[in-house]
Amino acid sequence: MVVTESVPEGILRRQSARESAARTYARALPIVPVRARGLTIEGADGRRYLDCLSGAGALALGHNHPVVLEAIRKVLDSGAPLQVLDLATPVKDAFVTELFRTLPPGLADHARVQFCGPAGTDAVEAALKLVRTATGRTGVLAFTGAYHGMTAGSLEVSGGAGDVRVARLPYPQDYRCPFGVGGERGAELAARWTESVLDDPKSGVRRPAGMILEPVQGEGGVIPAPDAWLRRMRQITAERSIPLIADEIQTGVGRTGAFWAVEHSGVTPDVMVLSKAIGGSLPLAVVVYREELDAWQPGAHAGTFRGNQLAMAAGTATLAFVRENGLADRAAVLGARILRGLRRLAEEFPCMGDVRGRGLMIGVEMVDPEASCGSQGGQGSQGMEGIEGIPGNDEAGGVGEVQGLGGAHRPFPAAPALALSLQRECLRRGLIVELGGRHAGVVRLLPPLTITDEQAAAVLDRLADAMAAVAASHAHGRDEKGRKGRKRHREQAGQAEQAGQMEAHSPSRQNPPDRPPEPVSRQGSSADRAR
Repeated sequence: MVVTESVPEGILRRQSARESAARTYARALPIVPVRARGLTIEGADGRRYLDCLSGAGALALGHNHPVVLEAIRKVLDSGAPLQVLDLATPVKDAFVTELFRTLPPGLADHARVQFCGPAGTDAVEAALKLVRTATGRTGVLAFTGAYHGMTAGSLEVSGGAGDVRVARLPYPQDYRCPFGVGGERGAELAARWTESVLDDPKSGVRRPAGMILEPVQGEGGVIPAPDAWLRRMRQITAERSIPLIADEIQTGVGRTGAFWAVEHSGVTPDVMVLSKAIGGSLPLAVVVYREELDAWQPGAHAGTFRGNQLAMAAGTATLAFVRENGLADRAAVLGARILRGLRRLAEEFPCMGDVRGRGLMIGVEMVDPEASCGSQGGQGSQGMEGIEGIPGNDEAGGVGEVQGLGGAHRPFPAAPALALSLQRECLRRGLIVELGGRHAGVVRLLPPLTITDEQAAAVLDRLADAMAAVAASHAHGRDEKGRKGRKRHREQAGQAEQAGQMEAHSPSRQNPPDRPPEPVSRQGSSADRAR
C-alpha cells in the first residue's frame, strides 16, 4: 500500500531534512502559512489560526495591513531603486521625518540616526560601538535576563553570555526577585546595588562606556521595568556621564501602551535601538542617539542592506498609522483587559504562577505548585530578617508563590513542560503563542495592535480551553504516577516481607552451625521491663 503525503507534510519534511538544526519556531509550530491578514493566518491545510506571535513582535499592524501593502506597491510602481546603500532618497527622508515625529521630544530635538544592517542585533552592535567610540571606554553595564540579539557583541550583553567585557546587574522583577523581596523594595535594592558597583573603587567595575537595558524584558520572560527604577537608572547614568541605551526593538511602536516604552517612566535615553515593527514587517534597523555622541568616522559602521526602500516605505506607513489612530492607547486599554482575564483564569489554575505584562506584551509564567521551592529562583530571604527592605511575616504571598522566611517571595519552580504543553494545546485550538523566560516556562502573547475586542475574547477563550486541557492532563498524569508509585511500593513491601520470612526460616539464621546460640539477657528487653 502506497501512502502519499500531503503538500504541507512534504514541505515540512523537506524543511526538516534541509534546514539547519538552529531553526526554532518551525519546531514548535509545524504549520505551513500560505495566506494571512491581520491577526489570522491560514495554513496550507486550510486551517486558520489566531496569530499572537506577530513575527516576534514585528507586525504592529498584523499581517498584510492595507496601508502597508499600498506603501510597498507605490514604491514598486514608481520605478524607484529598491536598494541604495546609504544614499538620500525621498522614501528615506519621509521615513526619518515620521520617525523623529514619534521620538521622545528630549531626544528628537537633538538626534542623529544611523541605518544599520536590517536585523536588530546589528543595531545593538552599532550602539555598543558608538558609545565606546564616543566615551573612549570599553566596558558595558547590562542586566540579568536580557536579550539583545545573536551576534557576538549582542550576546555579550545578553543574559546567557559566557566570557564577556560586561558587568551584569540585577534586573528588578516582582515574581522572582533576585533579593527575595519583590515590589518597590526589590527594585530599590537593585538600584542600590547598581550605585554600589559603580561607586565602590574595589567593585572590579571601571566606569563603563554605557548601560543597555530593555524597558520590558521580552525573551527574559515579559518583565516590565518599574518606572521608578528606570528613572533611577537614568539618574545614576546621567550623574556619572554614562550613556543610557534603551533597547526598544520589541517594545517600540505602541506595543506596551506608549509609543516607546521609556515614555511610561518619562525617561529620555541617550541612545535608542529600534527594529522589528519600524519596518512594517520588512527588515529594517536603526540607532537613534544624541548628536554629541556622533564621534564616528565615515564607514565606522556600514552595511550593504541599510538602504531597504520597501522597508522604509512600509515603516513610514506603520509609524504614521499607529500615531494617527492612537493604537498605543488602544494597546494599553486592551492589554489591561486581557491581563484581567488571564488573572481570573489563574485563580482557577494554580499552575499559572504569574500573569504580567504591559500593553499588548503579555506573559504567563507556568509553575509546578506541587513541587518544593528550589533552585529556579525565589530562594527567599533566609538569614535576612530585620534588614531594611525585607518585608515582615505579616505580608501575604501572591498567586503562584509561598512564603519564605521573613515573608519573602518564594515562587514555585518554573514548569517548562507545562508551558510547552499549553503552547501545543493552543495550537490545536488554532492559537499561536510563543514561549520565553528563564526556563522557557513563560507563555507569551504579542498580538497585533489592530486586534479587535471580539478577537481578544476569542484568544482568551481558546487559551482558557487549552489551559483546562493541560490541567486535566497534568492531573491525570499525576494520579497515574501516584497509582503506579503506590503499586510499586506495595510490590516492594511484599517482596521485602517475603524475603524476611525466608531469611527467618533459613537454617543458618535459626542456629548457625559454627556458632552457639546467643544467650538471652536476664534483664530482658525494654518492652519486657515495661510490662
